[in-house]
Amino acid sequence: MTNPRRIYLLSPKAYSPETIAVTFAKTSRSPRPFDEIAAELNDDRSARFHEKWVVGYGHSSVAEHAVLHLALENISRLAIETIEGNRLASYTEKSTRYQQWNDDAFYFPQELAGHPLAKKFIVTCKHLFTTYQACIPRVQDWLRKTMPRDEGESENAYSRRIAPASVDICRFLLPAASLANVGVTINARALEYAICKMLSSPLVEVRQIGEQVREAGQKETPTLIKYADCNPYLVQTRKEMTQRSKGIPKGSSGTNFRLWSYDPDGENKILAAVLFRFSSDRSYEDCLDFVNQLGSVEKTALLDSLLSERGRFDQPLRELEYAQMTFEIEMDQGAYFEFKRHRMMTQTVQPLTASLGFAIPRGMVGAGCEEVYLDAMRQAAGLYDELGAWNPDVAGYIVPNGFNRRVLMTMNLRQAFHFCQLRAAENAHFSIRLVALKMREALLQVYPSLTKFMFIPERDSWQNIEETHFSSLKTA
Repeated sequence: MTNPRRIYLLSPKAYSPETIAVTFAKTSRSPRPFDEIAAELNDDRSARFHEKWVVGYGHSSVAEHAVLHLALENISRLAIETIEGNRLASYTEKSTRYQQWNDDAFYFPQELAGHPLAKKFIVTCKHLFTTYQACIPRVQDWLRKTMPRDEGESENAYSRRIAPASVDICRFLLPAASLANVGVTINARALEYAICKMLSSPLVEVRQIGEQVREAGQKETPTLIKYADCNPYLVQTRKEMTQRSKGIPKGSSGTNFRLWSYDPDGENKILAAVLFRFSSDRSYEDCLDFVNQLGSVEKTALLDSLLSERGRFDQPLRELEYAQMTFEIEMDQGAYFEFKRHRMMTQTVQPLTASLGFAIPRGMVGAGCEEVYLDAMRQAAGLYDELGAWNPDVAGYIVPNGFNRRVLMTMNLRQAFHFCQLRAAENAHFSIRLVALKMREALLQVYPSLTKFMFIPERDSWQNIEETHFSSLKTA
């Protein structure tokens, strides 16, 4: 063999992200090894290449080879929504499940500077945080009575189990202004669009973050993102559609969960696609005709053979993506913050408001914290109404995790497997478990032969989660 196989890293310790991107781009026209190509490059030559091919001729895919790792600290959870609204990136953020917030760990919107409601915003935020902090030990005491120590469990291990469980309940009080850290891994092509979206935001904080991200990113990719800027199309479309939506007559309050649409032939299409994949000379039409003619017993056997050997951590075959469905779900903001991380679907979320009411965790009632909880949540709702009359975008900062939000999403069955299995697991937060178990129940009605293979704790149902963990899902 005259051309031995080589597999190696082009390390970011040795080469800049832009140089690595050029190196990979040049392999389409050069027969030479990657490391030889890289050795001839420097930052200036790489920049000229990107100016010509990426910027000048629009070969934007080259920028996907330049990967950056951004650390963003002390930004509001409301701002994180825009940052994490980019599908092709990876995020890890400060968890409301495993960390506790101090009473001053919130963002003060610059739009409120000098406003008559500025002081009330600060007072309300502090009240939410002090209520949150005061409720945690009381909830822990209640949990010690309702979650007894397991046989053989040490006191330290028991305390480590109780602590996050109490924070899970009290996190409903944390407002969207809460400060958090988030780590982002993203390629330069996706980052450019992410910066455009941030610079087009109606919020000063998000626009400032966009400017800082652009500045930080240009230190590593000076050419690839230097033209990222405010996008007039995004700004104008948002204004126009917001105004037009106000003219829609308001009907009923809607439902908190609905499967709006699904492909009734989804299971047949999945089977046909799988058979097509493993056939050497059959058309998709041949495969679909064959599946459509199968009897119920034969079809069930074929479906079983598709997933019965799958292990708990095995991804289903990609062909499950041929069945799609659309849901509208009302969930609390804390649950949405976890839901939004599932980006291999289409999500459309309404603005964060106080208009859909809030959930009351049963733990707050059991711990004797219901009165102070209701007081804090209603104070926040009252301030939201006052701020919303002036600036609904800024008003979102004061809305706590416990308030409800409507989300419309379209996903395929493969993504539904991933979401339901991960978020219905026993170690998931009960808010998102409620969503995942409702989704799984709906899918069992329309794709029963495949959905039955989801790995879901059998003793749990969404009704059990609702009864065990919530006193109310929607309180004004």
